[in-house]
Amino acid sequence: MSVSVGAKAPQFTLVDTTKAPRTPMTEFAGKKIVLLFYPGVFTGVCDKEMCNFRDSLASYNSLNAQVVGISVDSPWANKAFAQHYNLNFPLLSDFDRTVVKQYGILFEGFGGVKGYTVAQRAVFVVDEKGAVSYAWVSEVPGVEPPYDEVRKAVA
Repeated sequence: MSVSVGAKAPQFTLVDTTKAPRTPMTEFAGKKIVLLFYPGVFTGVCDKEMCNFRDSLASYNSLNAQVVGISVDSPWANKAFAQHYNLNFPLLSDFDRTVVKQYGILFEGFGGVKGYTVAQRAVFVVDEKGAVSYAWVSEVPGVEPPYDEVRKAVA
């Protein structure tokens, strides 16, 4: 069961593409935070999703929102991904799957590989007070989030 709307967003610290620890709920306190959980770098749908948010970043910034991507990939893989697509928002590495489990979105058997666990594709919007104001979780990794719905939830 994933984190539900109205719940306090779980706190966490993960490393970014430079291996620096980042704590979004503290670092971006007073802003809305758009948490984008994605299954894996360079996997087609994830590429489209992250590029869509990159291209829409100005609109999120104008709404006092910070976009943050989270995957189970290593910081090095996330760095190559960010550089390849010029992603200009933090990508965090949940390599030990702690945060994916906290948010209740662990996906098992990704790509048909038994034992390979990743994040389900999910979007959580956290309001300025730290509560989850929007949650979308896909059971199917190939489904992109409802971009217009996410923007409306942030607005």
